[in-house]
Amino acid sequence: MTIQDFDIQVASAQHVDYAPIICDEMAESAKARGTGIAQRSPEYVADKMLEGKAVIALYKDGTWAGFCYIETWSHGDFVANSGLIVAPQYRKVGLAKAIKHKIFELSRTKYPEAKLFGLTTGLAVMKINSELGYEPVTYSELTQDEDFWKGCKSCVNYDILTMKERKNCMCTAMLFDPAEKAKDAEKKENDDDKLRKITHKATLFERIENAIKSFGQDLKVF
Repeated sequence: MTIQDFDIQVASAQHVDYAPIICDEMAESAKARGTGIAQRSPEYVADKMLEGKAVIALYKDGTWAGFCYIETWSHGDFVANSGLIVAPQYRKVGLAKAIKHKIFELSRTKYPEAKLFGLTTGLAVMKINSELGYEPVTYSELTQDEDFWKGCKSCVNYDILTMKERKNCMCTAMLFDPAEKAKDAEKKENDDDKLRKITHKATLFERIENAIKSFGQDLKVF
């Protein structure tokens, strides 16, 4: 079994029947890890599919294999890729990474100026996020939309979150800021341009110096 055995696509109306099993697997996975998640109902997950704000992975025989969806907060200023789940029998083939890349691409297409963020306890997800350009941040840099934080009430660690006054919890906060990434890219481009100019000047000086030395040697001959 390889990643080529899966069809990873934007979910739609034809996939809503998978919503209950996806929600069940999310809950079971969290229980197995001993961590909490913001629980979602099958209706909520189905709505995400109907809105074109989810990615689903199907095995070559049509069996459900993985899922992730988009949530928006603060009037679209913040976007979260939530509910990443892979069915147990399809793990360890790189499917989670492929789904994360697909949902990231979908999020950037739908909300190009939004900040993408995530809260996770999974080291594998943190690694994938880092590869995509996310950076660890404090909770204060995330959306302050009350509806988002209400979603944490179903998590077993919610008491910790409230006790810490929403400053931190068991999850690690990670953020992808397109504005900052654009600044970094511009700075790198400017730095590369400066380096090219310096290198060009150094090469030019070297050529001039060699030409002078060659000319001097020619004079000695005469």
